[in-house]
Amino acid sequence: MSINCAFLFPGQGSQAVGMGRDFFENSQVARDIFAKAKEKSGIDFEDLLFNEENKEKLSQTEFTQPAILLVSSVANRLFVDETNIKPALTLGHSLGEFSALVASGALDLVDGVSLVNLRGKLMADACKDREVGMLVSLGLSDEVVEEICKTQREKGKEVWAVNYNSDGQIVIAGAKKDLEELVPVLKEAKAKRAMLLNMSVASHCPLLESAVEPLAEKLEEVIKDKFIAPVVSNVTAKKYSTKKEALELLPKQLIMPVKYKQSIKNIDDEVDCYIEFGHGNVLKGLNRKITKKPHFNVSDMKSLEATIEALKEL
Repeated sequence: MSINCAFLFPGQGSQAVGMGRDFFENSQVARDIFAKAKEKSGIDFEDLLFNEENKEKLSQTEFTQPAILLVSSVANRLFVDETNIKPALTLGHSLGEFSALVASGALDLVDGVSLVNLRGKLMADACKDREVGMLVSLGLSDEVVEEICKTQREKGKEVWAVNYNSDGQIVIAGAKKDLEELVPVLKEAKAKRAMLLNMSVASHCPLLESAVEPLAEKLEEVIKDKFIAPVVSNVTAKKYSTKKEALELLPKQLIMPVKYKQSIKNIDDEVDCYIEFGHGNVLKGLNRKITKKPHFNVSDMKSLEATIEALKEL
């Protein structure tokens, strides 16, 4: 099958109790990966993901991140095993960039689980003595939101535009009190909506500076110089395909904005379609506002087969 596919991977917020269960129950490959991930990380993913009592635990970033990477990577592995389709390039939203590295061969899946478990712990530690959070703004241009945040910082507030999801949808991170005070400011600027998100960390802003160096040290150990496809950087919205570039960009990703919509716009002419791997289809909703290219998702065995069939029609 000759087709240029961009493989996409979601970030935090896509998690849910029960995700990955269909893969686990119907695939020995999936069960083997779960077992290896548990052995390496010490996390019982079967219990974490399939036990309703663990809903709160699953929302803690040190567990959210490895759980999402695991399920996304299992979905991708089963798809590649079935089709032998290799990605033209890979791209993830925030945490999803690490799943993209797994799909590109630059990061072992099981090493990736442990890596983002550490990443989650470092992010939580950076924020543990602070009341921080994230807020989504809808209906305002990038320039307006950036100017509002800049003006607020000049007043001593800690707020930064951090996720450029689609035109008119930007996530802001910072001190929770400052975010709460930002809501009426955004609404006065004619935002359609300004809403605090259920987040206990402030991702992709300077408040995570303390996590940068220890993450960089771990990355040096686990990133390989064997990319089967380029990865699109959240930081630059451009492709990279060497260990040297990965080691430069990934630590910065903690404290710099996620340029998701810019990334899609930059690669859109190079691909025939997008395939999203992991629970739900949150990136499909974003892509609908950015590109007209077909978008498929693989979140369970049924959607795996449906995507394989749909690709035959392209």
